[in-house]
Amino acid sequence: MQIAWSDDERAFRTEVRTFLDDALTPELRAAGRNMTSVYAHPTISLTWQRILHAKGWAAPAWPVEYGGCGWSAARRSIFAAELSAAGAPPLSPMGLGMCGPVLIGHGTPQQKTRFLPRMLSGEDLWCQGYSEPGSGSDLAALQMSARADGDDFICNGHKIWTTHANAADWIFCLVRTSQEKIRQLGITFILIDMTTPGVEVRPIISLSGEHIQNEVFFTDVRVPKTNVVGAVGDGWTVAKYLMQFERGGGSSAPGFRTRLAKIRAMTTDLDGFAGRLADAAIAVDALEAVEMRVMAGLASGQAPGPESSMLKTVGTELSQRLTELSLEAAGVYGAPFQPHAVHAGGPTYGFVPPNDGQAVGPSDAWTAAPKYFHDRAGSIYAGTNEIQRNIMAKAILGL
Repeated sequence: MQIAWSDDERAFRTEVRTFLDDALTPELRAAGRNMTSVYAHPTISLTWQRILHAKGWAAPAWPVEYGGCGWSAARRSIFAAELSAAGAPPLSPMGLGMCGPVLIGHGTPQQKTRFLPRMLSGEDLWCQGYSEPGSGSDLAALQMSARADGDDFICNGHKIWTTHANAADWIFCLVRTSQEKIRQLGITFILIDMTTPGVEVRPIISLSGEHIQNEVFFTDVRVPKTNVVGAVGDGWTVAKYLMQFERGGGSSAPGFRTRLAKIRAMTTDLDGFAGRLADAAIAVDALEAVEMRVMAGLASGQAPGPESSMLKTVGTELSQRLTELSLEAAGVYGAPFQPHAVHAGGPTYGFVPPNDGQAVGPSDAWTAAPKYFHDRAGSIYAGTNEIQRNIMAKAILGL
């Protein structure tokens, strides 16, 4: 693997840094550096997305013909690293990183024309309707139904853990259009307008007090059949394609390095702490090598494949490890509940800031506890890490 940047790539890095210096407002930088969740607040993420869209940089991984950048894997890695170093907030991944690639790979020309431009510009915010109360990692057990009725499907069911459904314009859902002996059959991938009559969103408040997750109920929701992506009954194929992008293909390593730097800034006095940070830094380097290999494959038109399960497993467990180190380094300053001092992924209802709104402790400690609480879910969402190990055992090791 070539690890030295070329002259062209170094020039591109300079271009990115110059742009970020000009485009990132103090508010956006503060939001990126003081996030408590893996998701930025929709208002923040959409504001930043519109700035990137105006530059033509909102979707680095999309093909040029759909508004993407056409960048090499190296350029995408440089871009991700510079975004992290500059403290830029992340964009919502449900549209640009998940549904967008699915539409590019499996959508009709009409669907691409209708949905991709508004997804790219940030005019439409998307959420994901996969998990149900009785089907999370065992996704094939889903029961939300879609009954054919002329040119429409009538949808009934219940989705859960739906990120930012309270703010989303559209949701992509897996629904059951028929009952088959093999559970993976009879599932259909469909796009639903969140303003459709019969769609109801109820909040789920996280351990950190934030409203990011939701339940979504569907009662006789009428959806045009033209909103089906792929073939009716073949949604499992589409879902597997999407989950490869959800689980891998991005760049986590630059963000992990930024987090390590914040931990180092908080303390150097704990027994053995420097050694544990060094171990974590080595793990970040190893993760980056795999991420760059996967990005190189994506650049040549390949899907992430089973390596996405490895990236998801290693990435989420490493992230949890960093939250534990951060909380330990923060010490007593990790204890105060200070949502007013951070940039949460959603509103914190009923909180009244104490101390005239002044925060307690060093700024690097403010996010330690909320991020620790949020990251407990990391090894569960997008398919539990136990499921990912089963996938790797079968697809890579042939067990």
